[in-house]
Amino acid sequence: MKKVKDDPIFYGGQALMEGVMMRGRTAYSLAVRRPDGGIEIIDKPLSVASKRSRILKLPIIRGVMAFCSSMAVGFKALAQSADIAMQDDDETPPTSKFEIFLTEKFGDRLNDILMTFSMIVAVIFALGLFMLLPTWIGSLIGPGVGPWVGVIEGLVRIAIFVLYVFLISRSKDIQRFFQYHGAEHKAINCHEQALPLTTENVAGCSCLHKRCGTSFLLVVMIISMILFMIIRLESVWLRFGSRIVLLPLIAGLAYVISVKWAGKRDNFLVKAIIVPGMALQRMTTAEPDEQQIEVAVTALKQVLKQEEGYEELSHEEKDLEVQDLEDNDREDKDCGSPPQAL
Repeated sequence: MKKVKDDPIFYGGQALMEGVMMRGRTAYSLAVRRPDGGIEIIDKPLSVASKRSRILKLPIIRGVMAFCSSMAVGFKALAQSADIAMQDDDETPPTSKFEIFLTEKFGDRLNDILMTFSMIVAVIFALGLFMLLPTWIGSLIGPGVGPWVGVIEGLVRIAIFVLYVFLISRSKDIQRFFQYHGAEHKAINCHEQALPLTTENVAGCSCLHKRCGTSFLLVVMIISMILFMIIRLESVWLRFGSRIVLLPLIAGLAYVISVKWAGKRDNFLVKAIIVPGMALQRMTTAEPDEQQIEVAVTALKQVLKQEEGYEELSHEEKDLEVQDLEDNDREDKDCGSPPQAL
């Protein structure tokens, strides 16, 4: 009988609207501050890796699937946090004829539909701003730089991203979001240092974390820069198409590098990869207050509590999962959450 390896579980998280989501090996938990000051908790299980086919366990494909899964969980958690944080607004009756029509037509499904629509618009906006606009600018400069057009395009993309983050960080609402982002990092850093999850201990930890989604996004841009130096297409429309079609592959590769590999190691090469992302995190995180830290700690404690159910399984039950864990290279033990957020 094989024994389950006692490798550490790498927890991940995401800032939400007035809350934090923490993700573990088998479940995730949301803690959101309600308008009345209380904290609402939602616990959800995660899908079992053993249900996936062999082909989905191949390294890059596995990265793509893990990235898509994190995106889906993140969007769902963000929608749930918005429902909780805006409960008072939901109680306000619709005033315009259009609002009344939508309420009568869709009922309780209206919030989910509006959130889905908002996410679709956000994805289209992101693709246009961070993928297509740099490609178009690169095509204008391309004839004069030859094979370096991919580098120019990549540098333009990074510049647009940094400028975008800087501009949105001026918003008061985004600043609160970045504070919850900092609280999420502090709580995870505290847990990984094996310190008790108290407000004082968490407050003393760093707001920066090497498995952060901000670092992941920067790795995506660097990989795309290298890849599009190799893949050279003359037509600007073909370049547009290639950037969108290859994005899942680039994201999957970036996930493997920044979360699965660099996120679990500490050497010179890893530091060289994560240093730019860690520097950028200084723009996407902010020092949280005690109430925000309380929310992050609540979410992490809750997911740890859920994970205890797995720890309490019998050896026979655990052994059924060992082969799947080995095939996945311990995929589900690294629970970094890239999309989230900046």
